[in-house]
Amino acid sequence: MKVIPAPSVRRTPSGPLRREVWLPAVLALVIVSAFQAVGVWKINLGPAAIAVYPMVWALLAGGFVSAQRRWPLTPRMWAVAESLMAVGVSLLVARLSLTLGPNIDVLFDAGPALLLQEVGHLVGTVAIALPLAVALRMGRATVGATFSIDREASFAIVGDRFGVKSDEYRGVLSMYVFGTMFGAVIVALIASLTSSLGIFDPLALAMGAGVGSGSMMAAGAAAISAAHPEVGEQVLALAATSNLITMILGVYVGVWIALPLADRLYRLLTRSASRPVAVSGERTESSPDVDATDPAETHAAPFGDDDVKVTVPLYLSVPIVAAICVAAATIAAGELTTSIPIGFTLIVGLMLVATALSHLTRGKITAVIWASVLGVSVSGPWFPGSAWIVHNTESIDFMSMCAVVLGFAGLAVGKNLPALRMIGWKIVPVGFAAIFASFVLSTLIAEFALGFWR
Repeated sequence: MKVIPAPSVRRTPSGPLRREVWLPAVLALVIVSAFQAVGVWKINLGPAAIAVYPMVWALLAGGFVSAQRRWPLTPRMWAVAESLMAVGVSLLVARLSLTLGPNIDVLFDAGPALLLQEVGHLVGTVAIALPLAVALRMGRATVGATFSIDREASFAIVGDRFGVKSDEYRGVLSMYVFGTMFGAVIVALIASLTSSLGIFDPLALAMGAGVGSGSMMAAGAAAISAAHPEVGEQVLALAATSNLITMILGVYVGVWIALPLADRLYRLLTRSASRPVAVSGERTESSPDVDATDPAETHAAPFGDDDVKVTVPLYLSVPIVAAICVAAATIAAGELTTSIPIGFTLIVGLMLVATALSHLTRGKITAVIWASVLGVSVSGPWFPGSAWIVHNTESIDFMSMCAVVLGFAGLAVGKNLPALRMIGWKIVPVGFAAIFASFVLSTLIAEFALGFWR
């Protein structure tokens, strides 16, 4: 996940921040603080239970505020919220990277289980969600929607093969929008439910949480670590590593295995003939209804008009997000200890260094990879002062950081509502099946691999 300091949001001549920046920030602070104070709600389901964490309520409340029409947020406010969410995800990655060093032995003990869990992502989406999409008659959009849930990279993979005007590309868009709006909630609830059953190793559940999206992974890892506090930091370390592996391997698996397999399986299930590959801007026989003027069909701006895309510069966004995170962590801890501001200072510093190194390498090595390398380097027992670093960063409640990220995600929901209406209802069961199957099958594979390897 890269945070790119693009052109800043304009300020008024007198200097104070514009309403489009401070209003989403204040709303996020109020929403997160309120639900962080309320705490966890548990729903008993016989032998199992679902714990609804503050991060879930923050996402839902943010989505309600974003979508309501009485006092509507502007498109620029949606974009600001999305930009601040991206900064929050980067801070989450930095926080997670600092769990790797103290748990490096756990990562080695997991062995090939970390690699094999990628098979679960492939099987879950293609073997489970694709037949459901075919049964619901989603058309060629099925291929794009169900070959992967590895998020952003899917656009490039499908766009390169089928073109950005194709139905397959519409499918990627539909899954992206659904995952952005509901993915974190689904993963958090599933992780909470499966953790309460007591039949899975929490480390296997952690590996299953690495579904390719930072927010989904964070939500799942937070729920699992809360259910198993005795291995909480190990869960976060494995989830972060699993997510990193998925992001790296997911591109190659998608290009060489998942997309061709999904295409072949779709044609087998529908008994359709092989179709010509679309080039950008062309129509094919399988997509006669694609409107070439539809802005949602262009790779440059798949989610709306470029005029409302805003990126808040780091010198504004980082202090805003960090301040809200400090408030949420303080509420979670019940008091403001010195470790909380010190820990956030360390996390912010790591994130900024990783971002700078990513820019120096022109994005060839992403900020996520740099953060992982730096995090494991300074948090391992071989680094002088690592105990002090780990002590201060571990004092920060990880779930409170997730609540901040998902609060901003909820406030950005309004941006994707037009695209969701265009996509239709069919992506809801298909998207749920893809995320559910990916998580559960990855966990099952990791469970067996852990048992064999240990």
